[in-house]
Amino acid sequence: MRLGLALSGGGARGIAHLGVLKALGEIGIEIDVISGVSSGAIAGVFYAAGYSPDDILKLIKELSVFQILRPALGKRGLLHLDEVEKLFNKYLGANLLFEDLRIPVVVNATAMNEGITVYFSSGKVIKPLLATTAVPILYKPIAYEGKLLNDGGLLNNLPIDPIQHDCDAIIGVHVNPIDHQANVTTLRGMIERTVMLAINNNVKLRLHLCDILLEPQELKGYRLTSFRKADEIFDIGYRYTLQMKKHLLKLTER
Repeated sequence: MRLGLALSGGGARGIAHLGVLKALGEIGIEIDVISGVSSGAIAGVFYAAGYSPDDILKLIKELSVFQILRPALGKRGLLHLDEVEKLFNKYLGANLLFEDLRIPVVVNATAMNEGITVYFSSGKVIKPLLATTAVPILYKPIAYEGKLLNDGGLLNNLPIDPIQHDCDAIIGVHVNPIDHQANVTTLRGMIERTVMLAINNNVKLRLHLCDILLEPQELKGYRLTSFRKADEIFDIGYRYTLQMKKHLLKLTER
C-alpha cells in the first residue's frame, strides 16, 4: 500500500504534526509521500530531510520566533522572512532540492496575482517553503518563478489534492478544530477567529478525500502563536495518534 500524509497549516498548532509523526513511527506506519502547507509543510520537509520529530521540536524551542520577525519596508507586507530564510538555509541547506528528500514532499502556496494554488515538488525547496508560511498582509509575498507567493492555506489548508492519485490511502492531519464555545473579546482574537473560520471552509471541501482524519480536539485551547507551549502541543498530537492506533493499523492492513 502506498500511503500519503497531508498536513494542514495552523501556526504553533502545527507542532502537533511532529507528535503525529513520532507516533506513526512507533506504531510502525511508513509514509510514502507527504503534502503540507505552512507549518505542516515545515514539519514535513524537515522530517523528510532526515530530522526526527524530537529534533525538530528541539529546534523550535531553541529558536525565538519573536527574534526572527523583523519589520519590512514595503507596500505588500509588514514583515519579511529574511531571518527565517537564514534558518532554513542553515538547517536544510540553501541548495536543497525536493529530489534530495528521503520522502517525496509536495508544498503548496497561493499565487496572489492569479488567485490560484500552486504546488511544488521538484527543484529547490527553500523558496516554496518560505512562500507557504508567508501569511498575506502580515508578510511580504515571496517572488519565485515569476509569481508572487503567499501562504498556501489561504486557498487549500489541507492539501490532499496533489497526492490523491498517487496514493492508495491518505491520512489527513488537521490541527485547527473549531471551538464552537469560543469567547472572543479582543480585536486580536477577532482577527484570529475570522482567519480560522474562513480557512476552515476550504478544509471542509476536502475532508471526504481522507481515509482517516486526525484532528486532536484538545488543540482548541491553543492559539496560532502559542509557541511557548510547544511541548504540550507536541504531546497532544502524539497521544491522539497513539489512541488512533487500531484504526490506523486497520487502514494499512486493508
